[in-house]
Amino acid sequence: MAHVDLELEFSAPGESDAVEPTTGPPAGAAWSSPTWSDTWPPQPAPTSFGRWADTVFAADEPCLVIDDSMTIVAASASCCALLGLSDQRTAVGRPLLDAGLRLVDFTAARSELAETEVDKIPPLLAVTSGRQARGLLRVHRDNANDTVDAIATPLLLDGKVAGSLTFFAPV
Repeated sequence: MAHVDLELEFSAPGESDAVEPTTGPPAGAAWSSPTWSDTWPPQPAPTSFGRWADTVFAADEPCLVIDDSMTIVAASASCCALLGLSDQRTAVGRPLLDAGLRLVDFTAARSELAETEVDKIPPLLAVTSGRQARGLLRVHRDNANDTVDAIATPLLLDGKVAGSLTFFAPV
């Protein structure tokens, strides 16, 4: 049996010599959210909502954070690829449905979803209902339709729904 010591070293903001990440919002972003400052990399998140957004940007898993106005606050690179969204930097700050997400129904015709149906997709439903939501989505991208399983949970800020965190998996 081997014995392994693991040493973790933490540094305060600004003390790191790390290379600037290539994901996340660009420096001087023209939008504001409860998550990010106007510089990149963002300062440490002061709220759990902000910490979730920070985590999503760095995640390998397809995941997404939207705020209560249904605007993308953070998206992982794999989420953008899976859902056909623009890249992370251009998706942030845009309403989810204006960032390139094209949803179609499960009929043979594969028509675009009606607005009343779009309101029921898990990321949006978690915000409007304040409860967890799960469902299948059919996403149209690259001239193909992919089925995606989505599970979303509301994110709270001061006891009120501030947005949602959604994880996606291809089916």
